Amino acid sequence: MPAKQHVSVEKPSVWVGSIVLDCTDLEKMTAFWRAALHYVPREPATKDGVVLKDPQGVGPNLSLNLSSEGPSDEYRLHLDLYSLAPGKEVQRLLRLGATLVKPAEDGLDFVTLADPDGNLFDVIDKKGWAFGQRA
Repeated sequence: MPAKQHVSVEKPSVWVGSIVLDCTDLEKMTAFWRAALHYVPREPATKDGVVLKDPQGVGPNLSLNLSSEGPSDEYRLHLDLYSLAPGKEVQRLLRLGATLVKPAEDGLDFVTLADPDGNLFDVIDKKGWAFGQRA
């Protein structure tokens, strides 16, 4: 049996603190993402933006910044929302104001939606997972 090695785990000095979305309608986007993620404002919104936080303290913040520019045609960053009940979650998000961009397809585990400002995000089927990892 090989000797057990001691691995020093260094506390990270960098992490994802906030994911930032530019938006043209701050009030509508705040309402959508609060309801979609069950997040709450970290502090009161300003005229230029708001930082939403996970009330459980598990997920990264979502910062919404007011901008006059809409999303680009080719997006380079998007959110993947993991769900244990993706069909139900997609329907809930559509009722909240999301639009369907790419429906579920055989062999794929995601649906692509757009938030009220047109930013794309995916709902990923994670049945059989615990929060953030395989059960």
